[in-house]
Amino acid sequence: MAAEMLHFHEMGFDDRLLKAVADLGWSQPTLIQEKAIPLALEGKDLLARARTGSGKTAAYAIPVIQRILASKQSVREQEVRALILVPTKELGQQVQAMMRQLTAYCSRDVRVADITGKADLSAQRPILMEKPDVVVGTPSRVLAHLSAQNLVLHSSLEMLVVDEADLLFSFGFEADLKNLLCHLPKIYQSFLMSATLTEDVQALKELLLHNPVILKLQGSQLPDSSQLQQYGLKCEEEDKFLLIYTLLKLRLVQGKTLVFVGAVDRSYRLKLFLEQFGIPACVLNSELPVQSRCHIITQFNQGFYDYIIATDEQSLADPAAAPPPTAGKGKKKKNTDKEEGEAKDKEYGVSRGVDFQNVSNVINFDFPMTVESYIHRVGRTARADNPGTALSFISHTEIGVLSEVEDALTGDKSDCVLKPYEFKMEEIEGFRYRCRDAMRSVTKQAVKEARLKEIKQELLNSEKLKTYFEDNPRDLQLLRHDKDLHPAVIKPHLRNVPDYLIPETLKGVVNPLSNRRKKKKMVKSKPDGVIKSSFKNIQGKNPLKSFRYSAGRNRKDKPVKS
Repeated sequence: MAAEMLHFHEMGFDDRLLKAVADLGWSQPTLIQEKAIPLALEGKDLLARARTGSGKTAAYAIPVIQRILASKQSVREQEVRALILVPTKELGQQVQAMMRQLTAYCSRDVRVADITGKADLSAQRPILMEKPDVVVGTPSRVLAHLSAQNLVLHSSLEMLVVDEADLLFSFGFEADLKNLLCHLPKIYQSFLMSATLTEDVQALKELLLHNPVILKLQGSQLPDSSQLQQYGLKCEEEDKFLLIYTLLKLRLVQGKTLVFVGAVDRSYRLKLFLEQFGIPACVLNSELPVQSRCHIITQFNQGFYDYIIATDEQSLADPAAAPPPTAGKGKKKKNTDKEEGEAKDKEYGVSRGVDFQNVSNVINFDFPMTVESYIHRVGRTARADNPGTALSFISHTEIGVLSEVEDALTGDKSDCVLKPYEFKMEEIEGFRYRCRDAMRSVTKQAVKEARLKEIKQELLNSEKLKTYFEDNPRDLQLLRHDKDLHPAVIKPHLRNVPDYLIPETLKGVVNPLSNRRKKKKMVKSKPDGVIKSSFKNIQGKNPLKSFRYSAGRNRKDKPVKS
C-alpha cells in the first residue's frame, strides 16, 4: 500500500503551492486528500464524508488554489472564482488562515477575503470591490452582500465549496442557501465536505451537485479505540460537579481539555464553581464578541490555557426547534431564553469544524442532545494521528440519547463504543462537603453578575483587539481570558486540598513531587532544630542587651591592650 500512495509532488501542483505545503510540514497527503484532490482537479463534483481531523479543509483548499493559479496563466481579468460557505464565523477565520498559509508564495495571484465577521456591509464593500479570487463567508453574510450588489457571482464563479455541510441547515441557513443559489451561474464545480451524511446533506446534494463522486472514507465517523478512548459515567447533577472538581483539582485529567455544557448559564455556573478551588478556565459561548472568541481559541492552541468551558448550543436560529431541556435545567433555560434573545450569535459554533490543536481530552459535562453533536464534540480530540480521550457524564434523563449514540457508533465499528468509566465514588465522598460549600456561593445572582461582567469585559477587549493590538501585537499575548470573575464569595481554604482528604489509592498519583519537597524541607530544618524566635542568637542571648558598638578593629582592640 505504501508504494501505491500518491505524494503531493506527483499531483502536478504549481511549485509555489508545493513550497507552501512543504513549509506546513506535510510530507504526504491524508486519505481524504489523496482521493479527493485528483478528482477535484479533473473538474468532478465531490461529496466527501470523512471524520473530523482528517484534513478535509486542505482537501478542497489545495485544488481551489491550483485551479486559480492555472486559470491565471491564460485569463488576466481579476474575478471572484471560488466561494467557500461555512456555518460559523470561527470556522471562517480558520479556513482563511489555512488558505493564507497555502498561498504564502502566491498571495499576489490568489487573494482571499473572509467576510464572516460582524463588520458592517459598507466596511466590507471595498474588499469585495477589489474582486478577491476566493471569498469565505456564511450563507447569510454572502447573501447580504449579493443583495447589496457588493458581490457579483453570476458570471465569474467557477467553484463552490460547502464546508461542514451537515451543519448548514441545523444553523438555520436553509432559506439563505436556496436564495443564494439564484445568484450563481448555471455551471460551476461543487464540493460538499461533511463529517456525517445526514438527511440535510442529502438535500444539499440534490440542490448543488451534478453527477457527483461520493467519497465515504474511514468506516467510522470517529477514530477507533487505539486512538480515541471513549468513556461514559452515569451520574446526577451534584455528582457531576463533584467529579469535575476531583478530576481537575487532583490533576487526574492531564493535558488540554475542552468541557462542553448545554447552556450559557451552565458555563458561568461551572466557571464560578471551579474558581472557588483556584482552577482557572475560559468560557466560550455565542454571547461573546467574535474577535474575543477567535482570540481565545488562538491562545488555547498556543498553550495559554488548559481548560475551556464551551457552550454547544443547539438550534440558535430557532430556539423553539431545540429538543426539550433535560431535567434540572428547564427552569434556568426558560428564565434566560428571553434575556438571551438577540444577544446570541446564530453563526457561533466551537464544537463544529473548529480546529482546536493538541486537545487531549473532551469532557461532556452535559451530554449532547443528538448523535451528530456528540460526533462533532468528541471530534475535537484525537485529530490527525494524535491520541485522545472523551469522557461523558450521563444523567438519567440523557440515557435515551446515549443509546442512540452507542447504536450509531456500534453500527460504524464494533470497538467504537463508550466504555464504563471505572471510578469509585465512595473514595471521593470526603470532597462532597467542599463541593456543596462551593455551590452555595454560586447563586443565580452570582451567575447573572458573572455573565454581565464577562460580556462587558470582552466587549472592551474586542474593541482593543481591533485598534490597539493592531499597532501593538506583542501586548496581545498579555490579554488573558481565564481571569477570575469573583462575583461569588471566594473561600480561600477551598483552594488547598488537605492530604487526609486524598484517597489512599490516589496519594501516589496526586502531586508525586510533594513528598520529595517535604523531605527536602525536613533536611534543611534539621541542623537548626526548632527555632523559637528569629531575634535570639545561638547562645540564647538577647542581641539588644549584649549589643556593643564597634567602629573598627583598632578601636575594638585598644581597650583589650590597656
